[in-house]
Amino acid sequence: MKTKPSVLLLLFTALFGLQSYGQVTEAEKALRTQETDTLQGWKTGGVFAVNLAQTSLTNWASGGQNSLAVNGIFSVFADLVKGKSRWDNSLGMGYGLIKQGKATGYRKTDDKIELSSKYGREAFKDFYYAALLSFRTQIAPGYDYPGDTSKVIISDLFAPAYLLLAIGLDYKPNQYFSSFISPLTAKYTIVSNRFLSDQGAFGVTPGKNLRSEVGGYLRVIYSKNDFTSEFLKNISFTSKIDLFSNYSDHPQNVDVNWETLIAMKVNKYISVSFNTQLIYDDNIKIMYDVNDPSKKGSRTQFKEILGVGFSYKF
Repeated sequence: MKTKPSVLLLLFTALFGLQSYGQVTEAEKALRTQETDTLQGWKTGGVFAVNLAQTSLTNWASGGQNSLAVNGIFSVFADLVKGKSRWDNSLGMGYGLIKQGKATGYRKTDDKIELSSKYGREAFKDFYYAALLSFRTQIAPGYDYPGDTSKVIISDLFAPAYLLLAIGLDYKPNQYFSSFISPLTAKYTIVSNRFLSDQGAFGVTPGKNLRSEVGGYLRVIYSKNDFTSEFLKNISFTSKIDLFSNYSDHPQNVDVNWETLIAMKVNKYISVSFNTQLIYDDNIKIMYDVNDPSKKGSRTQFKEILGVGFSYKF
């Protein structure tokens, strides 16, 4: 019996297709293996920026004051992926000063140190059993200025300082996004300055240096500094929000700390940086009547810094 040409063609096509399918499948497996290997190991990066602003007036009929302002930002991360384990570390620092006019010296406009370390072990796809340590404080004393020449200290090194220890579950679908939730979190507020601790600043019992709380905690972070599109390739972006609820003391009054940092390079060394921070802490009482210092209450705090200056992204 003769075999028709169409049947031979069909058999040839089928055999070629099976062979091609096998080749494509092997290629895909090799690619997936390569991508997995690429994600293993350390990934590091960061941004350093120094911004300056200066105004000089001489015989200026419209009035005004000479001023000089400097602000520095340093943000770095080091993340390790090894097998089923992930270890994420970050350090953020900021400091700024301003001098306006002849009557006043330099005054602080920004001051922070924040260190975070989180270790996770894969539970199932994109979810990790995780433990987190976070520490936040400042470098130098901070003052309130009720008058042109008078000042009152309102913060200091380790006054306050916040230490947070948490265990929970971390959702991390990629290297840029993380959502960590902890039903068991210990939060410690440290006030090392004697004058401030005697006043019961930052929620500590007057005369005590430490306040401890137990509650629930949520941290969501998105951070990326390796955009590939032409429009975004010179931009570094990080946004982080922390939410904490004390189980035993007004749990409905959730503490909020939300920070965003955007750095955009104009050329190799010149950049524009934009940093915002929103804080609400029910234990921090802020004076809202300058004529009556006893009138204090919980208030939403907001800080925004926009600067143009020297920058280095790595």
